[in-house]
Amino acid sequence: MANNSGSEQLQQPWSALLRLHVTPEGRLNYEGLLADEDKLLGYLQSLRKVRPQAENWTPDQLKAFWLNTYNAAATNLVLENYPVASINDIRIKTLGSYESPWETVVVNVGGQNYSLNQIEQLLRQQFRDPRIHFALNYGAASAAPLLAEAYTGSLLNQQLDQQARRFINDPAFNQFNAQQVQLSGLFRSYATEFGAEPQLLAFINRYAYAPVPATASIEYLSFSWALNSPTSLGNGPVVGRK
Repeated sequence: MANNSGSEQLQQPWSALLRLHVTPEGRLNYEGLLADEDKLLGYLQSLRKVRPQAENWTPDQLKAFWLNTYNAAATNLVLENYPVASINDIRIKTLGSYESPWETVVVNVGGQNYSLNQIEQLLRQQFRDPRIHFALNYGAASAAPLLAEAYTGSLLNQQLDQQARRFINDPAFNQFNAQQVQLSGLFRSYATEFGAEPQLLAFINRYAYAPVPATASIEYLSFSWALNSPTSLGNGPVVGRK
């Protein structure tokens, strides 16, 4: 796993599933994926033998690995509870209680169990790259459209820039004019990473097709947690975070 070819070979089964089941709009066809559930489980099982380590992997290989692991595990969690209107509706029964989808164990990597929140925190703290929020499968209609391939170390920066550009310039998520910008609630949820308004607008302008004036005011659009499937079962809960 110390080179790009090895780490990318590991991701081939996940990449093949994404190519088959992500729509051109970046939605995930969970119903279609049910027929390939064994392939997804096989991929997740293979991660038990993987020990991603900084001394053997490049930072981009590590980042790509954890992005793929999160997305595959989140996808599998939805499949295990499908049909469901929203990922936030999932509750995992434990001894005398229930766990949220974000806190329950969803994958084992190298013999260690992880929840979705643990993987997200690892990505945020270790890499400090706000573009990851356009790459993670939050399972929500208002989250960024999914990339129809796995993330790889050799292409990661191009892939993340592509995801940022796609999300920021899509009027379904963000709307711009000279006086005011209406931004996705995703930017508000992760304000500590995107920065205060001047820093946020500077970040937006790295990817926006038309520059946003520094004097523009910012409003945030509501965030739909309806499932990011081609045909959601309902509107799902709106706004807020996990």
